[in-house]
Amino acid sequence: MTRPGTSKNLLRLVASSAVLLVLAACSPPVVPDVTYYQLPPPAPPPQRLQKPLTVLPIEVATFRAEGVYAEQSVLYATSPDAGALRAYHYQLWSDPPSRGLQARLTNRLREAGVSALVTDRLPASVQSLRIRGRILHYERVPQTQGAIARVEFEMRVEQDSGEPLLEQSYGAEQAASGETMAATAQAFGAAVDAAFAKFQADLVALEGGKP
Repeated sequence: MTRPGTSKNLLRLVASSAVLLVLAACSPPVVPDVTYYQLPPPAPPPQRLQKPLTVLPIEVATFRAEGVYAEQSVLYATSPDAGALRAYHYQLWSDPPSRGLQARLTNRLREAGVSALVTDRLPASVQSLRIRGRILHYERVPQTQGAIARVEFEMRVEQDSGEPLLEQSYGAEQAASGETMAATAQAFGAAVDAAFAKFQADLVALEGGKP
């Protein structure tokens, strides 16, 4: 025989549980924190040039970024063949890639000593060599195990007249050391530096071959 007090306690427990379930159903979902990522510091250039390649100053323009590549979100491919791209909602680059790549290439060429002045802006009236870049690929690509960072840039070196001295695409891929987004950011840094190293080698060959 069930005691009256026990029945009341059981009813209270059932009612309390029902209230908690209703409150849980009505509470908003927890929104993840937005996290910003930076590329790791670049490795120092293997060797600084003994003398500048050119007496002209060099201007590195903001990289062109079209479509989804203009976004600040970290992009990822939906399959290894990168047939479609999506953007992470809560994982962003600390700077838009178009600006971050400009700064990274500017510092790289400056530290390598390719010119006495390498900057991100010059008056149009100043005679110079101008470097223009366009982002072709800049995404995280899933693999069977882990992911890789895939980058590719169209690079153009032109004179003030607009005549191109060099126009070519440079790309690289780097496997991430782990599953985390921080590991992916490290892989992006290595891939970007590898692509820039190829471009820098062609720039040195271009200017070094001039009389």
